[in-house]
Amino acid sequence: MASKIIAIACDHGGFGLKSTLVEELKKQGFDVLDLGCNNTDSVDYPDYAYKLAQTIKDGQAERGIVVCGSGIGISIAVNRFPEVRCALIHDALGARMCREHNDANVIAFGDRMIGVATALDAMNVFLNTEFEGGRHARRVEKLSNPPV
Repeated sequence: MASKIIAIACDHGGFGLKSTLVEELKKQGFDVLDLGCNNTDSVDYPDYAYKLAQTIKDGQAERGIVVCGSGIGISIAVNRFPEVRCALIHDALGARMCREHNDANVIAFGDRMIGVATALDAMNVFLNTEFEGGRHARRVEKLSNPPV
């Protein structure tokens, strides 16, 4: 992967998995931009999703990871930014496909929906899979430029 900076954010429901992912990212030599939250006190997931999306928009990180209890709410929130293409991931196949076909730059996990080993595997696939381009490039361009 070209960029070694990975942004990561979560709400209280994703704190446990986020902590594990951060630890693994650091072991692998990535610079981690941890945008919180940093405990299990109740917070609003859009606040953290928007922080992460802004880092992608500003070019502070090329890729990101978001986590909440189900992965659904935080993925919806982060996708409000046209610079973000976030996929809610449940396994390594989804992680590979979202990179190869959709050039996803953010993945979402549900802490209550995925096991730690599966999430780690999917994260590694996401970080090490390139976009195929070709026929997919036209479609990805449309994702970044929706009609008004």
